Amino acid sequence: MGRAWGRLPERSDFLRVAAQGIRQGTPAFLIQGAAQTPDSTKRKRLRVGFTASRKIGNAVVRNRAKRRLRAAVDLALSAMTDQTVDLVLVARHSAVSRDFATMRTELSKAADRVVRQLAQRQSDLAAAP
Repeated sequence: MGRAWGRLPERSDFLRVAAQGIRQGTPAFLIQGAAQTPDSTKRKRLRVGFTASRKIGNAVVRNRAKRRLRAAVDLALSAMTDQTVDLVLVARHSAVSRDFATMRTELSKAADRVVRQLAQRQSDLAAAP
């Protein structure tokens, strides 16, 4: 069974989201979101990328943090899969040790805020003369 959301495949996608995106922070992760580019919107689904820098630990710690974030996305963002948004989750130190249910709730709220702000930005751009 495949995931309901897609993966961000290329570094250029991560850089675009970081440069153009809306940011929302939590104790366990930073979430960045940007609207998909016109050439990628034919996929019509949420795409998510995960990253963890060496600041949070060695490879074992980084991989564990990303696995926990992927599991939280599976559970928390299942209702958002129809959004044409790219999200990047940047793991923080507490992503490994934070209570999973709390992290899942924070992810759901933060992603909703990012998507709402992106929709507001799109409507503001459309209304501008």
